[in-house]
Amino acid sequence: MNIRPIQKPDNLPLAKVIREVLTEHGVNKPGTVFTDPTTDALYELFQKKNACYFVAIENEIILGGAGIYPTKGLPEGCVELVKIYLQSAARHRGIGKQLMLLSINKAKELGFSSIYLETMPELSSAIGLYESLGFKRLENALGDSGHFACDLWMLKEI
Repeated sequence: MNIRPIQKPDNLPLAKVIREVLTEHGVNKPGTVFTDPTTDALYELFQKKNACYFVAIENEIILGGAGIYPTKGLPEGCVELVKIYLQSAARHRGIGKQLMLLSINKAKELGFSSIYLETMPELSSAIGLYESLGFKRLENALGDSGHFACDLWMLKEI
């Protein structure tokens, strides 16, 4: 298994992984990345300053990815941990944790002091991972991601 920065040819396979995961968990609905037009152009999205996306690959197959993005409206010094998705066969192998740790370390390297994420209760196995890495639940959303269906918010000081 190899982890590397996103490349343009990753757009289609990553969008497929994201939509499959959301469908698997019954949250393939508006207000999530399922209908977000940027899901089909992740390489282009992550060319923004202070954005970075990592992709996990094994035997030339994209397993999933995770990254950071300077979401509009976040507090000073805060960046969002975004688009953390893995194919079902790639879960429970530590890959998600590796992707998240790379993203958190990149946020530190870029000078951010906190990292925020949005999720849903239906993605319960991921929530345990977030908590194990020090993310704490918040009462309300930060920033303006546009993902109104995400109703669980977390923050970690880095």
